[in-house]
Amino acid sequence: MTQLRISALGDSLTEGLGDPVPGGWRGWAALLADSLSVEPEGHDGVAFVNHATSGAQTADVLRRQLPEARARRPHVAAVLVGVNDTLRATYDIHAVARHLDTAFGSLVEDGTVLLTACLPDPGRMLGLPTALARPLGRRMASVNTVVHALSDRYEAVHVHLADHDWIHDPAMWSVDRLHPSESGHRALARAFHHELAERGVPVGPAPDLDTDGIAPSRIAQILWMATKGTRWVFDRCTDLLPDLLRLAAAERRDTRGGDLLDHEAAEQTAAALRALPCPVPYPTQRQLAAVHPGPVRTGPLQPGPVQASPVQPVAVQPVAGQPNVAARTQSTVGRCSWSSAQVSPSSALPYTSPFLLPK
Repeated sequence: MTQLRISALGDSLTEGLGDPVPGGWRGWAALLADSLSVEPEGHDGVAFVNHATSGAQTADVLRRQLPEARARRPHVAAVLVGVNDTLRATYDIHAVARHLDTAFGSLVEDGTVLLTACLPDPGRMLGLPTALARPLGRRMASVNTVVHALSDRYEAVHVHLADHDWIHDPAMWSVDRLHPSESGHRALARAFHHELAERGVPVGPAPDLDTDGIAPSRIAQILWMATKGTRWVFDRCTDLLPDLLRLAAAERRDTRGGDLLDHEAAEQTAAALRALPCPVPYPTQRQLAAVHPGPVRTGPLQPGPVQASPVQPVAVQPVAGQPNVAARTQSTVGRCSWSSAQVSPSSALPYTSPFLLPK
Protein backbone atom coordinates (compact mmCIF):
# COMPACT_ATOMS: atom_id res chain seq x y z
CA MET A 1 0.00 0.00 0.00
CA THR A 2 1.33 3.46 -0.92
CA GLN A 3 0.06 6.91 -0.04
CA LEU A 4 -1.17 9.30 -2.70
CA ARG A 5 1.61 11.91 -2.65
CA ILE A 6 0.64 15.51 -3.39
CA SER A 7 3.02 18.48 -3.63
CA ALA A 8 2.15 22.17 -3.94
CA LEU A 9 4.64 24.66 -5.40
CA GLY A 10 4.32 28.41 -5.77
CA ASP A 11 3.99 31.66 -3.85
CA SER A 12 1.76 33.06 -1.11
CA LEU A 13 -1.42 32.08 -2.96
CA THR A 14 -0.55 28.40 -2.62
CA GLU A 15 1.10 28.87 0.77
CA GLY A 16 -2.41 29.70 1.94
CA LEU A 17 -2.37 33.41 2.82
CA GLY A 18 -5.90 34.57 3.47
CA ASP A 19 -6.99 31.27 5.03
CA PRO A 20 -5.59 31.34 8.58
CA VAL A 21 -5.66 28.36 10.91
CA PRO A 22 -4.06 27.93 14.33
CA GLY A 23 -0.31 27.86 13.80
CA GLY A 24 -0.21 29.21 10.25
CA TRP A 25 -2.03 29.04 6.95
CA ARG A 26 -4.11 26.33 5.31
CA GLY A 27 -5.07 27.33 1.76
CA TRP A 28 -6.64 25.78 -1.30
CA ALA A 29 -3.96 23.12 -1.83
CA ALA A 30 -4.42 21.64 1.64
CA LEU A 31 -8.20 21.71 1.19
CA LEU A 32 -7.83 19.93 -2.14
CA ALA A 33 -5.51 17.32 -0.63
CA ASP A 34 -8.11 16.59 2.04
CA SER A 35 -10.71 16.01 -0.68
CA LEU A 36 -8.44 13.45 -2.37
CA SER A 37 -8.05 11.39 0.79
CA VAL A 38 -9.88 8.40 -0.62
CA GLU A 39 -8.26 4.99 -0.58
CA PRO A 40 -8.42 3.52 -4.08
CA GLU A 41 -6.95 0.12 -4.67
CA GLY A 42 -3.22 0.20 -3.98
CA HIS A 43 -3.25 3.50 -2.06
CA ASP A 44 -3.38 4.29 1.64
CA GLY A 45 -4.57 7.87 2.13
CA VAL A 46 -2.83 11.12 1.20
CA ALA A 47 0.61 12.56 2.03
CA PHE A 48 0.58 16.31 1.33
CA VAL A 49 3.56 18.70 1.42
CA ASN A 50 3.29 22.42 0.69
CA HIS A 51 6.59 23.74 -0.69
CA ALA A 52 5.18 27.19 -1.57
CA THR A 53 6.66 30.31 0.03
CA SER A 54 5.51 33.91 0.14
CA GLY A 55 7.20 36.11 -2.46
CA ALA A 56 8.43 33.18 -4.58
CA GLN A 57 9.16 33.82 -8.24
CA THR A 58 9.40 31.26 -11.03
CA ALA A 59 13.17 31.00 -10.48
CA ASP A 60 12.59 30.13 -6.80
CA VAL A 61 10.17 27.39 -7.75
CA LEU A 62 12.64 25.95 -10.24
CA ARG A 63 15.77 26.10 -8.09
CA ARG A 64 14.44 25.43 -4.58
CA GLN A 65 10.94 24.01 -4.54
CA LEU A 66 11.08 21.73 -7.57
CA PRO A 67 14.02 19.56 -6.37
CA GLU A 68 12.30 19.10 -3.00
CA ALA A 69 9.04 18.13 -4.65
CA ARG A 70 10.60 15.74 -7.17
CA ALA A 71 12.46 13.97 -4.39
CA ARG A 72 9.05 12.93 -3.03
CA ARG A 73 7.98 11.46 -6.39
CA PRO A 74 4.51 13.07 -6.13
CA HIS A 75 1.54 11.60 -7.93
CA VAL A 76 -0.06 15.06 -8.17
CA ALA A 77 1.76 18.43 -8.11
CA ALA A 78 0.41 21.97 -8.37
CA VAL A 79 2.54 24.81 -9.75
CA LEU A 80 0.92 28.25 -9.43
CA VAL A 81 3.44 31.08 -9.70
CA GLY A 82 4.27 34.19 -11.71
CA VAL A 83 2.67 37.20 -10.04
CA ASN A 84 5.83 38.13 -8.13
CA ASP A 85 7.88 38.00 -11.34
CA THR A 86 5.72 40.82 -12.71
CA LEU A 87 6.46 43.00 -9.66
CA ARG A 88 10.22 43.12 -10.22
CA ALA A 89 12.37 45.33 -12.42
CA THR A 90 14.15 42.11 -13.44
CA TYR A 91 10.94 40.83 -15.09
CA ASP A 92 11.81 38.87 -18.23
CA ILE A 93 9.14 36.85 -20.03
CA HIS A 94 11.84 34.72 -21.68
CA ALA A 95 13.15 33.68 -18.24
CA VAL A 96 9.63 33.05 -16.95
CA ALA A 97 8.90 30.80 -19.94
CA ARG A 98 12.14 28.84 -19.48
CA HIS A 99 11.56 28.37 -15.75
CA LEU A 100 7.98 27.19 -16.15
CA ASP A 101 8.79 24.96 -19.12
CA THR A 102 11.50 23.20 -17.12
CA ALA A 103 9.38 22.87 -13.99
CA PHE A 104 6.28 21.62 -15.80
CA GLY A 105 8.24 19.30 -18.07
CA SER A 106 10.28 17.78 -15.23
CA LEU A 107 7.18 16.89 -13.23
CA VAL A 108 5.36 15.45 -16.23
CA GLU A 109 8.45 13.44 -17.19
CA ASP A 110 8.28 11.88 -13.72
CA GLY A 111 4.70 10.77 -14.41
CA THR A 112 3.14 13.41 -12.15
CA VAL A 113 -0.33 14.80 -12.79
CA LEU A 114 0.31 18.54 -13.13
CA LEU A 115 -2.06 21.26 -11.86
CA THR A 116 -1.75 24.82 -13.19
CA ALA A 117 -3.75 28.04 -13.23
CA CYS A 118 -3.54 31.45 -14.85
CA LEU A 119 -3.72 34.18 -12.23
CA PRO A 120 -5.56 37.49 -11.79
CA ASP A 121 -3.80 40.76 -12.54
CA PRO A 122 -2.63 42.34 -9.24
CA GLY A 123 -3.00 45.92 -10.47
CA ARG A 124 -6.54 45.26 -11.57
CA MET A 125 -7.44 43.52 -8.31
CA LEU A 126 -6.05 46.44 -6.29
CA GLY A 127 -7.89 48.99 -8.40
CA LEU A 128 -4.73 50.96 -9.19
CA PRO A 129 -4.93 53.95 -11.54
CA THR A 130 -5.06 52.82 -15.15
CA ALA A 131 -1.64 54.29 -15.97
CA LEU A 132 -0.11 52.06 -13.27
CA ALA A 133 -2.41 49.08 -13.66
CA ARG A 134 -1.98 48.69 -17.40
CA PRO A 135 1.78 47.96 -17.42
CA LEU A 136 1.35 45.43 -14.60
CA GLY A 137 -1.63 43.92 -16.38
CA ARG A 138 0.37 43.62 -19.58
CA ARG A 139 3.05 41.63 -17.76
CA MET A 140 0.52 39.40 -16.00
CA ALA A 141 -1.21 38.71 -19.30
CA SER A 142 2.12 37.64 -20.82
CA VAL A 143 2.76 35.25 -17.93
CA ASN A 144 -0.75 33.83 -18.28
CA THR A 145 -0.26 33.33 -22.01
CA VAL A 146 2.88 31.29 -21.29
CA VAL A 147 1.02 29.27 -18.64
CA HIS A 148 -1.80 28.59 -21.11
CA ALA A 149 0.59 27.42 -23.82
CA LEU A 150 2.63 25.19 -21.52
CA SER A 151 -0.46 23.79 -19.80
CA ASP A 152 -1.69 22.71 -23.21
CA ARG A 153 1.68 21.21 -24.12
CA TYR A 154 2.00 19.19 -20.91
CA GLU A 155 -1.69 18.25 -20.64
CA ALA A 156 -2.00 19.95 -17.27
CA VAL A 157 -5.18 20.04 -15.22
CA HIS A 158 -5.76 23.76 -15.67
CA VAL A 159 -8.06 26.26 -13.94
CA HIS A 160 -8.65 29.55 -15.72
CA LEU A 161 -8.54 31.73 -12.62
CA ALA A 162 -7.65 35.04 -14.28
CA ASP A 163 -11.26 35.71 -15.29
CA HIS A 164 -13.17 33.18 -13.24
CA ASP A 165 -16.65 34.39 -12.26
CA TRP A 166 -15.92 34.35 -8.55
CA ILE A 167 -12.88 36.64 -8.68
CA HIS A 168 -15.27 39.59 -8.91
CA ASP A 169 -17.01 38.61 -5.66
CA PRO A 170 -15.50 40.59 -2.74
CA ALA A 171 -16.38 37.77 -0.33
CA MET A 172 -13.88 35.55 -2.14
CA TRP A 173 -10.93 37.78 -1.27
CA SER A 174 -9.12 38.63 1.92
CA VAL A 175 -8.87 42.22 3.06
CA ASP A 176 -5.77 42.84 0.90
CA ARG A 177 -7.69 41.98 -2.31
CA LEU A 178 -4.66 40.00 -3.50
CA HIS A 179 -5.06 36.71 -1.67
CA PRO A 180 -8.23 34.64 -1.56
CA SER A 181 -10.27 34.59 1.62
CA GLU A 182 -11.19 31.24 3.12
CA SER A 183 -14.17 31.23 0.73
CA GLY A 184 -11.85 31.91 -2.20
CA HIS A 185 -9.44 29.16 -1.23
CA ARG A 186 -12.36 26.74 -0.90
CA ALA A 187 -13.69 27.76 -4.32
CA LEU A 188 -10.28 27.26 -5.94
CA ALA A 189 -9.86 23.85 -4.28
CA ARG A 190 -13.31 22.89 -5.50
CA ALA A 191 -12.48 23.99 -9.06
CA PHE A 192 -9.38 21.78 -9.13
CA HIS A 193 -11.34 18.92 -7.54
CA HIS A 194 -13.86 19.14 -10.38
CA GLU A 195 -11.14 19.14 -13.05
CA LEU A 196 -9.34 16.18 -11.47
CA ALA A 197 -12.59 14.20 -11.29
CA GLU A 198 -13.21 14.97 -14.96
CA ARG A 199 -9.77 13.56 -15.78
CA GLY A 200 -10.38 10.30 -13.93
CA VAL A 201 -8.22 10.94 -10.85
CA PRO A 202 -9.72 9.26 -7.74
CA VAL A 203 -11.36 11.91 -5.57
CA GLY A 204 -13.51 12.03 -2.47
CA PRO A 205 -16.31 14.50 -1.74
CA ALA A 206 -15.68 18.00 -3.12
CA PRO A 207 -14.33 20.60 -0.67
CA ASP A 208 -17.12 22.19 1.33
CA LEU A 209 -17.87 25.83 0.51
CA ASP A 210 -19.05 26.55 4.06
CA THR A 211 -16.40 28.58 5.88
CA ASP A 212 -14.99 28.22 9.37
CA GLY A 213 -14.25 31.94 9.74
CA ILE A 214 -15.85 35.28 8.87
CA ALA A 215 -15.28 36.94 5.50
CA PRO A 216 -13.86 40.50 5.62
CA SER A 217 -16.49 43.21 5.29
CA ARG A 218 -16.62 45.57 2.34
CA ILE A 219 -15.79 48.46 4.69
CA ALA A 220 -12.69 46.63 5.93
CA GLN A 221 -11.56 46.06 2.34
CA ILE A 222 -12.08 49.73 1.41
CA LEU A 223 -10.18 50.90 4.49
CA TRP A 224 -7.30 48.54 3.74
CA MET A 225 -7.14 49.73 0.13
CA ALA A 226 -7.22 53.39 1.20
CA THR A 227 -4.54 53.05 3.88
CA LYS A 228 -2.32 50.18 2.78
CA GLY A 229 -3.17 48.90 -0.71
CA THR A 230 -1.03 51.17 -2.88
CA ARG A 231 1.72 51.09 -0.25
CA TRP A 232 1.71 47.28 -0.48
CA VAL A 233 2.42 47.45 -4.20
CA PHE A 234 5.23 49.96 -3.72
CA ASP A 235 6.79 47.79 -0.98
CA ARG A 236 6.57 44.71 -3.17
CA CYS A 237 7.98 46.35 -6.27
CA THR A 238 10.48 48.88 -4.89
CA ASP A 239 12.99 48.07 -7.61
CA LEU A 240 10.23 48.21 -10.22
CA LEU A 241 8.83 51.61 -9.24
CA PRO A 242 11.09 53.88 -11.37
CA ASP A 243 10.47 51.76 -14.45
CA LEU A 244 6.76 51.45 -13.67
CA LEU A 245 6.45 55.23 -13.40
CA ARG A 246 8.26 55.60 -16.73
CA LEU A 247 5.84 53.15 -18.34
CA ALA A 248 2.89 54.94 -16.74
CA ALA A 249 4.12 58.24 -18.18
CA ALA A 250 4.32 56.64 -21.62
CA GLU A 251 0.74 55.38 -21.27
CA ARG A 252 -0.50 58.89 -20.47
CA ARG A 253 1.65 60.68 -23.03
CA ASP A 254 0.44 58.83 -26.09
CA THR A 255 -3.13 57.59 -26.38
CA ARG A 256 -1.92 55.00 -28.89
CA GLY A 257 1.00 53.96 -26.70
CA GLY A 258 -0.99 51.40 -24.76
CA ASP A 259 -2.05 49.47 -27.86
CA LEU A 260 1.45 49.59 -29.29
CA LEU A 261 2.90 48.34 -26.01
CA ASP A 262 0.26 45.58 -25.93
CA HIS A 263 1.42 44.43 -29.34
CA GLU A 264 5.09 44.62 -28.39
CA ALA A 265 4.43 42.53 -25.26
CA ALA A 266 2.53 39.95 -27.30
CA GLU A 267 5.40 39.70 -29.77
CA GLN A 268 7.89 39.25 -26.92
CA THR A 269 5.72 36.51 -25.43
CA ALA A 270 5.51 34.71 -28.75
CA ALA A 271 9.29 35.00 -29.12
CA ALA A 272 9.78 33.55 -25.62
CA LEU A 273 7.63 30.54 -26.52
CA ARG A 274 9.49 30.01 -29.80
CA ALA A 275 12.85 30.21 -28.00
CA LEU A 276 12.14 27.26 -25.70
CA PRO A 277 14.09 24.01 -26.29
CA CYS A 278 10.86 22.67 -27.80
CA PRO A 279 9.15 25.71 -29.34
CA VAL A 280 5.53 26.24 -28.34
CA PRO A 281 2.89 27.82 -30.60
CA TYR A 282 1.42 31.12 -29.48
CA PRO A 283 -2.08 30.39 -28.11
CA THR A 284 -5.13 31.38 -30.11
CA GLN A 285 -7.87 33.58 -28.67
CA ARG A 286 -9.92 30.47 -27.90
CA GLN A 287 -7.04 28.90 -25.99
CA LEU A 288 -6.42 32.14 -24.10
CA ALA A 289 -9.99 31.86 -22.84
CA ALA A 290 -9.76 28.23 -21.73
CA VAL A 291 -7.38 25.31 -21.91
CA HIS A 292 -8.90 21.92 -22.63
CA PRO A 293 -5.99 19.48 -23.00
CA GLY A 294 -6.39 15.78 -23.57
CA PRO A 295 -6.78 13.11 -20.92
CA VAL A 296 -4.17 12.44 -18.26
CA ARG A 297 -1.59 10.07 -19.72
CA THR A 298 -0.25 8.61 -16.50
CA GLY A 299 -2.90 5.91 -15.99
CA PRO A 300 -2.56 4.55 -12.46
CA LEU A 301 -0.98 7.21 -10.28
CA GLN A 302 2.48 5.67 -10.12
CA PRO A 303 5.24 8.11 -11.10
CA GLY A 304 8.36 6.74 -12.65
CA PRO A 305 11.79 7.01 -11.01
CA VAL A 306 13.22 10.45 -10.40
CA GLN A 307 16.49 11.15 -12.14
CA ALA A 308 19.38 11.71 -9.75
CA SER A 309 20.94 14.37 -11.97
CA PRO A 310 20.16 18.08 -11.49
CA VAL A 311 16.92 19.27 -13.03
CA GLN A 312 17.36 19.94 -16.71
CA PRO A 313 14.94 21.23 -19.35
CA VAL A 314 12.99 18.31 -20.76
CA ALA A 315 11.34 17.66 -24.08
CA VAL A 316 8.14 15.75 -24.63
CA GLN A 317 6.55 14.07 -27.61
CA PRO A 318 3.42 15.45 -29.29
CA VAL A 319 0.32 15.37 -27.12
CA ALA A 320 -3.34 15.01 -27.92
CA GLY A 321 -5.13 18.33 -28.21
CA GLN A 322 -2.12 20.28 -29.47
CA PRO A 323 -3.56 23.38 -31.23
CA ASN A 324 -4.04 23.24 -34.98
CA VAL A 325 -2.79 26.46 -36.52
CA ALA A 326 -1.57 27.43 -39.94
CA ALA A 327 2.02 27.56 -41.18
CA ARG A 328 3.28 24.44 -39.42
CA THR A 329 6.88 23.39 -39.98
CA GLN A 330 8.91 20.52 -38.63
CA SER A 331 10.94 21.37 -35.54
CA THR A 332 13.78 19.18 -34.35
CA VAL A 333 15.26 21.06 -31.43
CA GLY A 334 17.16 18.87 -29.00
CA ARG A 335 14.95 15.87 -28.22
CA CYS A 336 11.88 17.47 -29.86
CA SER A 337 10.53 16.13 -33.11
CA TRP A 338 7.01 17.46 -33.40
CA SER A 339 5.30 19.96 -35.68
CA SER A 340 5.45 23.35 -34.04
CA ALA A 341 3.93 26.47 -35.56
CA GLN A 342 6.24 29.25 -36.60
CA VAL A 343 3.73 31.93 -35.73
CA SER A 344 3.53 35.36 -34.20
CA PRO A 345 0.50 36.92 -32.52
CA SER A 346 -0.44 38.73 -35.73
CA SER A 347 -0.30 35.58 -37.87
CA ALA A 348 -1.93 33.23 -35.37
CA LEU A 349 -5.08 35.33 -34.97
CA PRO A 350 -6.63 38.63 -36.03
CA TYR A 351 -4.74 40.94 -33.70
CA THR A 352 -7.06 42.63 -31.23
CA SER A 353 -4.72 42.36 -28.23
CA PRO A 354 -5.15 39.11 -26.31
CA PHE A 355 -4.46 40.98 -23.09
CA LEU A 356 -7.36 41.40 -20.71
CA LEU A 357 -6.59 44.88 -19.44
CA PRO A 358 -8.57 47.61 -17.70
CA LYS A 359 -9.57 50.29 -20.15
